[in-house]
Amino acid sequence: MPKMKTKRALFARFRVTATGKLKRSRAGKRHIMTKKTPKRKRQLSKPGLVSVCQLKMYKRLMGV
Repeated sequence: MPKMKTKRALFARFRVTATGKLKRSRAGKRHIMTKKTPKRKRQLSKPGLVSVCQLKMYKRLMGV
């Protein structure tokens, strides 16, 4: 069985934390910012974590 190629696009979107979780940036902070409240914009700038259901698949694709 040949080695599985890593998906390089995932390395641009996710960072692996020390505990092995994947950190991601939140969607919705690119445009149409005027109608969003300051609290919502502030919370969107904080990083999020990849959900547990998708974590195994993404880590396999990254080769981590």
